[in-house]
Amino acid sequence: MSDRTLYRACFMHTPASPFVRPDALHTETDGGVLVQDGTILASGDYPVIRAGAPDAEVHDLRGPDSQPGVLLPGFVDTHIHYPQVRVLGGLGMRLLEWLDRNTLPEEAKFADAAYARAVAGEFLSGLASHGTTTALVFGSHFASGMDEFFALAQEAGLRIVAGQVVSDRMLRPELHTTPERAYSEGRALIRRWHGRGRLLYAVTPRFSLSASEGVLDACAALLHETPGARFTTHINENVQETQTVRELFPDARDYLDTYEQAGLLGRRSVLAHNVHPLERELESMASHACTAAHCPCSNSALGSGFFPLGRHLAAGVHVSLGTDVGGGTGFGLLKEGLQAYFMQGLMPGGHPLSPAHLLYLSTLAGAEALDLQATTGDFSAGKAFDAVYLRPPPGTPLEAVMTHAEGPERVLAALFTLGSATDVRQVWVGGDRVYASRNDAE
Repeated sequence: MSDRTLYRACFMHTPASPFVRPDALHTETDGGVLVQDGTILASGDYPVIRAGAPDAEVHDLRGPDSQPGVLLPGFVDTHIHYPQVRVLGGLGMRLLEWLDRNTLPEEAKFADAAYARAVAGEFLSGLASHGTTTALVFGSHFASGMDEFFALAQEAGLRIVAGQVVSDRMLRPELHTTPERAYSEGRALIRRWHGRGRLLYAVTPRFSLSASEGVLDACAALLHETPGARFTTHINENVQETQTVRELFPDARDYLDTYEQAGLLGRRSVLAHNVHPLERELESMASHACTAAHCPCSNSALGSGFFPLGRHLAAGVHVSLGTDVGGGTGFGLLKEGLQAYFMQGLMPGGHPLSPAHLLYLSTLAGAEALDLQATTGDFSAGKAFDAVYLRPPPGTPLEAVMTHAEGPERVLAALFTLGSATDVRQVWVGGDRVYASRNDAE
């Protein structure tokens, strides 16, 4: 038996950014992706790939009677909170009230390792069942909760970049740490989990509102002594939050400068939200080559505001997508893409988005944000086979649209408009199948 597998399906991906190259969307109506040991050897027109690999085992994903389905690169979520699964749907509040009433009491429960493990299972299942293969995860404030999370994440087989969240003020007392403990616990977690399998560590102060200069300095020490570590936090999400941070850091030029002065910005830094940036902040983010993680459903649900995508792009700031569970409305990056499309269409001076933009933001843009673009994000040769196969159930509106669509881009638009976890049939990470719907489970 051959050790190569040839996946046959209609597939789409964006090997480049549509913000730079209008022709970046690559589609194959009858496509083939040739995989060996979890790595893509070639992708393209199925008959051509098959002719070059006649011994490969063919895995035909099209289903009986060639039912309409699409193979996409695995989704990459660049901002999501593991301890907030059970507070999803808390509508009617703005950010700081939502944190105080909804979220922080829930996060305090993660001092119980059994509770943390139960929610970790729910969280990881939510990622896989929605086709998310890579995620940058805000963790628990408790080191024990992070050990439970990393252990289950390794079993789940997903690409997870995560870290313990640290704060020392303005939250519930049980969520506070000290600079010394933030460093020592983070160092121990890094030694146990960073670089193990598909896991990477992200240094994660919650935000400057709840992290003093001492905690930010401890985070910087961890970041700079850990090769391959990532950095993530929040910035400029809510007007009241932004004003308070400026009062807490009177010597900082702006919100971003609180992180900049600590030495936390760089190529592998992802700053969530950035709804209300100043021009200097955008210029500095671009100069440090860091990323803004856009969370459109959360921005809408919490009334945070319109994300100025055009200003970010004009300044040269990289942008990716995040679901922001639980301030957002679920695990689905298809829904995030659609909401981004809506909000850019509604806001004055919004940046028009096409289906190709939405696919890029949901896949390769996230991989680039995490500096994993050599590993995942599209179906180019040499990358891992991280993929999600979507095929709607018979008789659904999505199936009707896909069956009668006039072309691939129309199909892609329908996936973002109508697609959900119901349509996710199989998911792979590094060639390993990490999820299958009941109908597709073997």
